[in-house]
Amino acid sequence: MLTSKERAELRAQANAIDTTLIVGKDGVTEHVVAEADRLLTARELVKGKVLETALMSAREVSDEICEATGADGVSCVGSKFVIYRFSEKCQEERNQTGRA
Repeated sequence: MLTSKERAELRAQANAIDTTLIVGKDGVTEHVVAEADRLLTARELVKGKVLETALMSAREVSDEICEATGADGVSCVGSKFVIYRFSEKCQEERNQTGRA
């Protein structure tokens, strides 16, 4: 569970990243969940978009993906959403490069 300060910091970081997860008319499928899991492991912070043809809102998609992957929802605005999950892989990379 994220605090409001952590969520605000992650929202600020999400402004600079590109949308990497697209949810189409089929909604949240096994493939979408698998891709979200892969992206969360590689990047920790993932920005997604729900297409107009999907019969779900960005909040519903975000909640389903978070439940399936163990991630936390950061924000939902319009058709876009941002999710976060701590990744050991990213932490190791930060330790090697000396970033906090």
